[in-house]
Amino acid sequence: MTLRHSCARVPCRFRLCTNLRDGGRSSAVGDQGRTVTVRICEVGPRDGLQNEPDHLSPRVRAEFVDRLSATGLTSVEVVSFVNPARVPRMSGAEEVCAAVQPVDGVDHVALVLNERGYARLAATRCVEARMAFCVTETFNQRNQGRAVERSLAEAAAIVAAAHADGRRASITLAASFGCPFEGVVDPGRVLAIAERAAATGADELIFADTIGVGVPRQVTRLLTGAAGLGIPLGLHLHNTRNTGYANAIAGLEAGASVLDSSVAGIGGCPFAPDATGNIATEDLVYLLEGQGVSTGVDLDALLSVSAWITEVLGRQLPGQLLRAGRFP
Repeated sequence: MTLRHSCARVPCRFRLCTNLRDGGRSSAVGDQGRTVTVRICEVGPRDGLQNEPDHLSPRVRAEFVDRLSATGLTSVEVVSFVNPARVPRMSGAEEVCAAVQPVDGVDHVALVLNERGYARLAATRCVEARMAFCVTETFNQRNQGRAVERSLAEAAAIVAAAHADGRRASITLAASFGCPFEGVVDPGRVLAIAERAAATGADELIFADTIGVGVPRQVTRLLTGAAGLGIPLGLHLHNTRNTGYANAIAGLEAGASVLDSSVAGIGGCPFAPDATGNIATEDLVYLLEGQGVSTGVDLDALLSVSAWITEVLGRQLPGQLLRAGRFP
C-alpha cells in the first residue's frame, strides 16, 4: 500500500531503549542520547463515536472503554461533557463514567469545552480534563459558540479548577493545521495561542489536525516552534488525506510526548464538513513497534477490540491492520 511505503521511507532517528518502558508510554533514545517518551491516548469512545450515525447506549460505550482498558493502553478518553442536543452521541456521559470499571495504571479522561462541562466532569471519577477549543474564530463559534479569546479565558479557569481538585488538565488546539471555514491557518497564530495556553499551567498541549489536512513539514514547524514553552506537547491526528501516520512519525522525531488515536480509525467532528476518522490505534502501534519503539500495548488484544467495535457498528471501518493482518 502507498501509505505503508511512505511511512517506511520516513527516517526515524530512534533506537529502542528496553529498560525505559513505562506502562503504555513508548520509550526510545535519539541520535544524541536524548530519551523520548510517547504516550498513546485512545480517543475512540469519545472522538470515535461522536460522529457515528448510530447512537450507542451508555452500557455499550462503557464496555468499549473497559475492553480498551485491558489492552495495555494507559490513557483512554471515555466521554465528552458537552450539550447532548448538539452532540447526541455523547449523551449519558455521567452514566458511562459511572459504569466504567477502574483499572490500575489506566487513566480515564474526558473532554470539556467550557466551565459548565468541567463542573459535570468534576462529579465523576475521571482523573484528567482535556479542554479543547478551535484556533480560528469561525470554527470556534460553530463548534463552541464563543470567541477564541473567551475560550482561552475558560481554559485558564478549567486548568486552575482541575489542579485544585487534584486532576491533570490538558489543552487541545483544534484546527491547528487547517480550518474547514477559513482555510489555511497561519502557524504564527497557532503558536501565539499555544504560548498563552501554556501560560495557564496546563499539563500538556495538544495540536489537533481536526480535518486531516496537515503534512509532516507543518508538524515539525509547530512542535519545534512550541518546544521552548516548557510543557509536554502532543498531536491529535486524523487520516482524512492519508498523511496521519507520516505526521505521527514526524511528531515523534520533533519531540511529541503524546499521540491521540482511535481504535479501528473511527472518529470525526460533527461540526466539520466531511470529517473522517482518526489514525487507527492498532495501525499506529504496528508502525511504532516496527520502528523500534516499545508501546506496552498488546496488539492482539487491541485487534480484538477493533473487531468487536466493527461488529457493533456493523460496517467496515478505516483501520487497515484488522483487514490486512499482522506481519509476520
